[in-house]
Amino acid sequence: MANLRQTPLTCSGHTRPVVHLHFSDITETGYYVISACKDGKPMLRQGDTGDWIGTFEGHKGAVWGVALNPEATRAATGAADFNAKVWDALSGEEIHSFQHKHIVKAVDFSRDSVYLSTGSNEKLVRIFDLNKPEAEAQTFSGHTSGVRHIKFFDNDSLLLTCADDKTLRVWDRHNAEEIRKIEFPSIPRSMELSQDGKIITTTHSNIVTFWDSKELTKLKEFTVPTQVNSASLHPAHDIFVCGGEDLKVYKFDYSSGNEIESFKGHFGPIHCIRFSPDGELYASGSEDGTLRLWQTTVGKTYGLWRCIEQASTTQENSSLTNNKQEVTAN
Repeated sequence: MANLRQTPLTCSGHTRPVVHLHFSDITETGYYVISACKDGKPMLRQGDTGDWIGTFEGHKGAVWGVALNPEATRAATGAADFNAKVWDALSGEEIHSFQHKHIVKAVDFSRDSVYLSTGSNEKLVRIFDLNKPEAEAQTFSGHTSGVRHIKFFDNDSLLLTCADDKTLRVWDRHNAEEIRKIEFPSIPRSMELSQDGKIITTTHSNIVTFWDSKELTKLKEFTVPTQVNSASLHPAHDIFVCGGEDLKVYKFDYSSGNEIESFKGHFGPIHCIRFSPDGELYASGSEDGTLRLWQTTVGKTYGLWRCIEQASTTQENSSLTNNKQEVTAN
């Protein structure tokens, strides 16, 4: 397999930078990925192939944050038009729209899909009850700059946020009180909660840091070769991927921090990167307006990837001389 090269699947359709993405859980029909773009038109795709399913149309500004509920039946979006919207992911129809007073950068569903959390440039965090959409939202105040990312965790009893005030905060969801905080030397560009809820991954400057989600103690910290905008930990906690300003996607060993491989495929800085729920691939979104899907194990037959082995025969013995990976489209 030494001669195999990574051939990503390129998902076109957006007309401006892709700034955020999110995968659903694995459902009866596979898993799905939603992408946020400055063109104001978030897109839903089949997660393992990148096949376009539909576009959610209704925002009047750049979409900064997206989320799918675990079952991929609902989608949420946050945008520069000061609105957070909830959509029927099966029909594409808008279900709810929640007006804010500034740009909405972050959205997330509770595990039961009953609640929607939002983070905005108002410096506030809100939780909306989707069964009572007209009711006043629960509000969390404490951040001193715009909120970039938000996530329910610990059976939805806690809320995790990071913001331009160079902090990551944990909130008690029921009484809206801050219970823990981490301060960074520079703005945290991304925040991810591992699939099992045990590890938080953050990026700032050219540093990727892993935290214990219960105590907010630092587990590991690695310096990478570029200003890193996003990082993602594999579900098995054995590798992580990241990307940033030098246009490359990197794969590192989680235990040692050693670089395993890197690939260049985008034509602009990478803004977001995430592993799929089965860990077989990771998706990256870029300034170049594309979403690309990369194999975790290069050369493995999976989805649209087909590894074709070409053999040549010398004299009476047949030996494998070249491995070639081809991407087969629908």
